[in-house]
Amino acid sequence: MDYYQSPTHEQRFDLEIKNSQFITTIRRTRGRDEAKAFIEEMNQRYPDANHNCWAFVAGAPNNVHLWDQSDDGEPKGTAGKPMLNVLQHSNFGEITVVVTRYFGGIKLGAGGLVRAYSQAVVEALDQLVWEEIYPRQTVFIKIAYPIMGKVEYWLENSDIDVEDKQFGENIDITLAVIERTWAEQKQALIDLCQGNITIIESDTE
Repeated sequence: MDYYQSPTHEQRFDLEIKNSQFITTIRRTRGRDEAKAFIEEMNQRYPDANHNCWAFVAGAPNNVHLWDQSDDGEPKGTAGKPMLNVLQHSNFGEITVVVTRYFGGIKLGAGGLVRAYSQAVVEALDQLVWEEIYPRQTVFIKIAYPIMGKVEYWLENSDIDVEDKQFGENIDITLAVIERTWAEQKQALIDLCQGNITIIESDTE
């Protein structure tokens, strides 16, 4: 599968288990900073909750450097870790999940907590409205001013994102291209410019 799934917008799902209320809030987050900002936002939204446990996969699903989790006061390993485990076995990326718990007076025990937090995330992901995210690669191109117009027009009608332009002796443009379609697009750009283009490809994001 050459794409992963990510939420289209912030979404909330409610679950009650033995009188405890579990509120699962999910948002698309790109990178740790966005993930942590969302978690802090949830702490402020539910300051009276017993726990605001969380887990995130803040990049592509296979980028382990952007995984993290927290039990937020629940017994160690009973909330954040099972939540992250559910995310790891899904095809979701750029996602942060916060499960807010209001204690209902009945203790669930360690095993019950693991099941409850896992269930909260599983059921939320099953109902989540999501979109396909295709991994992108950064590409730098250098072109001369006379062909700028036709290159810009071609880019506007493609699925390539233009991230930056620098105007000097030539025009340096930074692109974010979808890996699976780039090979064909690269050749089309070379043909469009009649070979008068410099292309530098970076590693995958």
